[in-house]
Amino acid sequence: MAQKKRKKGRKGITASAKKKTSVARAVIKKGTGKIKINKRALEVVEPVQVREFIREPLEFAPELAGNVDISVDTKGGGFMGQAVAARAAIAKSLLEFRSNEKLKKAFLNYDRMLLVDDPRRVESKKPLGTKARKKKQKSKR
Repeated sequence: MAQKKRKKGRKGITASAKKKTSVARAVIKKGTGKIKINKRALEVVEPVQVREFIREPLEFAPELAGNVDISVDTKGGGFMGQAVAARAAIAKSLLEFRSNEKLKKAFLNYDRMLLVDDPRRVESKKPLGTKARKKKQKSKR
């Protein structure tokens, strides 16, 4: 009999976040402070502004950020939507790892979107128009 190969399961605490069509899932576990986005180190992410944007939740808990490894998988949408979703997933995973009311209040006071997903989605196109709301101009004569 051949042995079945088992998929390597994610160990740690998971959290997910959404922005437009982007979805990010973060796995947090004890470690040395490594952060990976789509199996690449955060230091490799370009442009620099996006890298700093994703790193924002870690600045609220520097002692916790140095003791955990975070792995984020993102898919869908564009690079900025993925960055916003990854940032929110990191914040949520930090809160789940160490439930701290002070940290939660700090996140909410700084930016509510760290803990609350953005429900806005792209509106679907309608007939007789080129986009969702834009219509052809009507001529009077």
